[in-house]
Amino acid sequence: MRHRLLPSLSLPLMLAPAVAVAEVPSVAVDIPPVHSLVARVMGELGSPDLVIQSGASPHGYSMRPSEARALSDADVVFFVSDELTPWLAKARASLAADADAVELMEVPGTLHLSYREGPTFEAHHHADEASSAHGEEHGDHKAHDDHDEHHDDDHEAHVDDDEHHDEHGHDGENPHGWLDPVNAHTWLGAIAESLAAQDPEHAATYRSNAQAGQQELEALTESLSARLAQVQGTRYIVFHDAYQYFEHRFDVPASGAISLGDASTPSPARVKEIQARVKQDDIQCVFREPQYNPALIESVFEGTGVKTSIVFEPLGVGLPLGETLYPQLIERLGQGILGCADA
Repeated sequence: MRHRLLPSLSLPLMLAPAVAVAEVPSVAVDIPPVHSLVARVMGELGSPDLVIQSGASPHGYSMRPSEARALSDADVVFFVSDELTPWLAKARASLAADADAVELMEVPGTLHLSYREGPTFEAHHHADEASSAHGEEHGDHKAHDDHDEHHDDDHEAHVDDDEHHDEHGHDGENPHGWLDPVNAHTWLGAIAESLAAQDPEHAATYRSNAQAGQQELEALTESLSARLAQVQGTRYIVFHDAYQYFEHRFDVPASGAISLGDASTPSPARVKEIQARVKQDDIQCVFREPQYNPALIESVFEGTGVKTSIVFEPLGVGLPLGETLYPQLIERLGQGILGCADA
């Protein structure tokens, strides 16, 4: 097994016998929110390696050599699902065949939702109506019991990435399950158990860290639920249907989702359709995402009166990488809804 060494305290060799150095598993993860959850469980014992750099689309990606090495060296790989990162399945098979692969969307107790139909969907279409029987739903507040970026000069390593693209199919299961903090609560426990199996010497630390992280998420979920309960009925549109798990958890359903490319201007007919929908549903806000051209957004929604300045994105872009990223991401999404309600 490949391991990182846990630094021990420096002791004068003449005053103390040699101290055995504990071994900590090498861990690779897919996206920054998962990195944050794993970092919370590992704590001071170590840090996971991020395979998909911050700000990049997980749906299609070409790894740098440093990222491919991290995957190859991993004892454990934590990832959301093959639905989110289909290219990563091939990379794992070729680079990390001996690693323990943990698909978080398959952890027992995880809530699963299906994509909603069409480029736009009806207002107040609650996501629980589309829940698949595969997942198990618990109460909103009930606990589930169950690296820094590398900016080197490496050339990109195209590891079996036959379809490099930013968009993915929006049929079947929605893989953005990390945006439900109750799912994340469940995953913290699963992460701890996986690491404990690899590293029994530190099992108690992993479990204690996971429990502390779960308590933090319970407090965040309760606080945000209370605040968002005051603004239910806020009318907003998102740019793609990635936020369904967050909407479901906090009962703040979006009025619609729009697909706009950032490289070309939509047709006049498409612009007219979007503007009519905004007027029809009295939309308050259109949440922008970093990858969309701000000038394009302004041109499409010019004259509609909706607020377009709030950034709404699912990966924690711009947040410091580490254990605080995940709760900050959830809080930031909540603040987006609250800011829209004040528009």
